[in-house]
Amino acid sequence: EKDVAFGPKNFGATEEQALTQAHHALQLVGIDEQYYQQSPFDLSGGQMRRVAIAGVLAMEPELLILDEPTAGLDPKGRAELMGLFATLHREQGIGIVLVTHQMEDVANFAERVLVMAHGQLIKQGTPAEVFADPAWLAAQHLGLPRAAQFARQLQAKGVPLSAVPLTEKALAQELIQVLHPEGGRPS
Repeated sequence: EKDVAFGPKNFGATEEQALTQAHHALQLVGIDEQYYQQSPFDLSGGQMRRVAIAGVLAMEPELLILDEPTAGLDPKGRAELMGLFATLHREQGIGIVLVTHQMEDVANFAERVLVMAHGQLIKQGTPAEVFADPAWLAAQHLGLPRAAQFARQLQAKGVPLSAVPLTEKALAQELIQVLHPEGGRPS
């Protein structure tokens, strides 16, 4: 809690105000009270990342700019952290700018995508718009999300998908439509 309260105190909050903001931020990122008195260095990698994010959230920002925030995390930790960012955006109204090479994260969470190369903006749009041209992506050394890659493989084998889905959920919905075109649910 001392680490997370540092920012608010540094900007003039009283000790009590800073601790209140720190506790709220730690709750937002899912750090249990049992860890509040521990050194951040005694926590797991994922917990340390959450504490660092809580330190920023304690400052009550309108916008978070995150550079590869899930780098080095296992798939579960990555999913949890990306879910946290989505929740902060949805429930707290915090704008999120995510710098990432993880196309899964772009497909699953982005509302708008900006593709940069050599410091220049080279493409922008929705995830569907940006991922629409696999040849262009390959030329930019970018890949398709796994669901889209799998969908393209299915199409190459003759599976009649109406669209190339970007997420696992969208792929599942497409496959249900192929298997049950009359709108019935699988039994």
